[in-house]
Amino acid sequence: MSEAASGPRQLVLALPHAESFAREDFLVGPSNAAALTLIEHWPDWPNRSLALIGPDGSGKSHLAAIWAHAAGARILSAKLLAQSDLPGALATGALVLEDLAFAGLDERALFHLLNLAREQGAYLLITSRSPLVSFPVTIRDLASRLRALPSVTLSAPDDTLLRLLIVKLAADRQLSVDETLVNFLVNRIERSCAGARAAIARLDEEAMRQRRPVTRALATELFRDF
Repeated sequence: MSEAASGPRQLVLALPHAESFAREDFLVGPSNAAALTLIEHWPDWPNRSLALIGPDGSGKSHLAAIWAHAAGARILSAKLLAQSDLPGALATGALVLEDLAFAGLDERALFHLLNLAREQGAYLLITSRSPLVSFPVTIRDLASRLRALPSVTLSAPDDTLLRLLIVKLAADRQLSVDETLVNFLVNRIERSCAGARAAIARLDEEAMRQRRPVTRALATELFRDF
């Protein structure tokens, strides 16, 4: 069918959608309750350093933002670790090292950061997709430090949490979704927070292009192969 016959398609602009990282907007479930408990028990940590481990979209950054607000922590991307002024990064006595990965890791810079945080009695929160003990580092003392670092793992959301997340992500985009649509998505999309975010974004964009409401019928067309 030609565009003239089907009607004009609306141009969709890639506008950012605000996502709140406030405590009251954090959705709690079995997959993340242990991590939230540790964050909320700060500063009563058994160790001044902690690692949050989990896949993309599992809530690591949200928890890190909650803690950073409470602790007055600065946030440093792990990609910038080697180029950063580490004493300056620890100036407030608390630091989030975000998205640490072995690929491209400067072992000496990380070892220096861990030592400096210990010497200054600073708090350090590290987020990573992979367990830090799995990093094949060559500096023995660094490997020992990583093994000793307390960590908590965030797992995939259960059905209840995934439903709540879909509703929240839709609300962030000012979309109204009914129970039928939510249940359909839970059974079709990738079972992760990242999967829910991608699904809602796709529904929103396609609804705008077709000038249609976000419904189960539209979702069926988009996700029939899942």
